[in-house]
Amino acid sequence: MNEKLLVCSGLTKLFGTKQALTGVDLTVGSGKIVGLLGPNGSGKTTFLKLINGLIQPTGGSVLIDGQAPGVYTHSITSYLPDRMFLNDWMKVIDLIRFFDDFYSDFDFPKAMDMLQSLGLSSSERLKTLSKGTKEKVQLIVTMARKAKLYLLDEPIGGVDPAARDYILNTILTNYSEDSTVIISTHLIADIERVLDEIVFLKNGEMTLYDTVDNIREREGKSVDQLFREVFAC
Repeated sequence: MNEKLLVCSGLTKLFGTKQALTGVDLTVGSGKIVGLLGPNGSGKTTFLKLINGLIQPTGGSVLIDGQAPGVYTHSITSYLPDRMFLNDWMKVIDLIRFFDDFYSDFDFPKAMDMLQSLGLSSSERLKTLSKGTKEKVQLIVTMARKAKLYLLDEPIGGVDPAARDYILNTILTNYSEDSTVIISTHLIADIERVLDEIVFLKNGEMTLYDTVDNIREREGKSVDQLFREVFAC
């Protein structure tokens, strides 16, 4: 098990004169579920895009399994963006086949099983699906990969409360114990039970990185309660 699956050193990102992320130092090992928590504009999406190599840092560095973002890291990282990326003209089965062809670690039977569990038809065209259903399909193709690192940006933000438990269970039961999942979300109370560690981001700076157990023992409160205090308007 890699004790340094993800290493961020002084990670910084500027958009013009706006400081989106400032000097983030973070080391995350394998086998963790990490909550990336912060209010809107705190830098969560920027952080995940930097890790995934979609944008380049202004300063500092990112290493995944010892390598900078590139062909190798993309082969072991499965990324769920906060925006819809599906082509509406495709059928669900076409999308699953596309991912199966594109990624060598894609598990086609697992994807079909998750589709069936959600009661979704593989013959439906994506343009006929609701926003929440499309997000479920995106999650299925993301979690059907046998990746070392999963980056999930607001995976439960657009789905109804009844589906959130299923989605969290999907995440829990479809990643390897040697893999790490980083989940960005505002819905802390919904996901706290599955988290091992949490990162607080505020105005682009990492203000806290600790285990959930340590926080509960030290603070005498839940992560959700601590978050509400730290980020109170």
